Amino acid sequence: MKPFVISLLVLFIGFAAIHAQAADIAGGARVDDALAKGDWPQFRGPGGQGDVGNVALPLKWSESEGIKWKTELPGRGWSSPVIADGKIWLTAAVEIPPSATEQEEIRKRLAGNPNADQMNAAGSIDLLALEVDLATGKLLQTVKLFTVDEPPPIHSLNSYSSPTPVLVAGRLICHFGTFGVACVDVATGDVVWRRQLEIDHIVGPGSSPVVAGDVVLLTCDGADKQFIAALDVKTGEPRWQVDRPPIREENPDMRKSFATPLLFEHAGRLQAVIPGAQWFIAYDPATGDEIWRVDHGKGFSNVPCPVFDGERVYLCTGFGKPQLWAVRADGTGDVSETHVDWRQKQQIPAMSSPVVSNGRIYVISDGGVASCFDTTNGEMIWRERIPGKYSASPLLADGRIYFCSQEGRTTVVADAAEYQELAANQLDGMHMASPAVSGDDLILRTDSHLYRIGAE
Repeated sequence: MKPFVISLLVLFIGFAAIHAQAADIAGGARVDDALAKGDWPQFRGPGGQGDVGNVALPLKWSESEGIKWKTELPGRGWSSPVIADGKIWLTAAVEIPPSATEQEEIRKRLAGNPNADQMNAAGSIDLLALEVDLATGKLLQTVKLFTVDEPPPIHSLNSYSSPTPVLVAGRLICHFGTFGVACVDVATGDVVWRRQLEIDHIVGPGSSPVVAGDVVLLTCDGADKQFIAALDVKTGEPRWQVDRPPIREENPDMRKSFATPLLFEHAGRLQAVIPGAQWFIAYDPATGDEIWRVDHGKGFSNVPCPVFDGERVYLCTGFGKPQLWAVRADGTGDVSETHVDWRQKQQIPAMSSPVVSNGRIYVISDGGVASCFDTTNGEMIWRERIPGKYSASPLLADGRIYFCSQEGRTTVVADAAEYQELAANQLDGMHMASPAVSGDDLILRTDSHLYRIGAE
């Protein structure tokens, strides 16, 4: 066979693999299969939307009831747990405090920074992958991925290990933003490959990787440069890289973002939707070609992951004055004037993601105001204040929504047209990581421990 024909065949197989994966996700086959096996391979679960269907998760628990095991974790990190084949994987950063000389250098570096009093710094960090046994909670192994000397300061609400890793075909891909991305063989703990895509986060890393077929998609929206990259899952070699559209804002702090891609198929077209400063953009995950874009204005530092209900994508504009936008997914090119169905501007989160169910979309603001909107027109159905502050994204399961607060409280409310609180559960520590699910059990990470919560 001629080399040219072989190249075309390889390209076709790669495109077909991405198409098959997205089709499974869109159709629910892959989601249902993963949940049946007890797997949770990426941020917000198999479909990336925090929806586990009819799984009957625990309703009530505390430090003294409903806990199958509780395991102390080394280091610090806000990454969510991922699960496959009876093993839980997380990332963490072990921080070595700065010396007196380093502290002085950090103070000089932060001079003039309006957020200097909200920044933390370390003298050095070890970035780790942690393996925990699902059945027992035993910490099985710690894999050192990177050591970073004199890392830049990060925001006190962030960690050096906030992006959630992704599991695919026996490999764990861990992304630490500018500090590096690494692939681990989960059977051996060996590091298969490492890569580094340097950008200036200003406040630390945030966006999680997503696998589309045989590539891993990385959001690289720094203050200095903004681009999306796709690396080969097996080798870590670049497959494509595309710059974001031009941004009007000249302030570097307002050009960055931290959004995790959402992968789905609509009308036979594969899309990876990735919000950023000023723009919502949908890409072809096989090539990086832009499908559509929406100019959402002055939003920046986007953190929430989009959600999709089969017709519209629901996206948050980020910091500044957070808004929730509903965009039809069948457009091409700049659809800012043609495909935006509605906007909501009150009590929209800058950090946690939405969940969508039965013609309703739910959000919780950073300050703890939960809202339910009609997906067809954006009209508010109900609004209620829930105690606490919120960074973790909510979970939808069997007619219930789970909201996890920074103060360690999980409030469970009904997925319904009227607000109904079903339970309030308190654990020690902070909930910064979004929850994970294995079978009928919740896997919750606090700032110090990992919990498996379920019926005995």
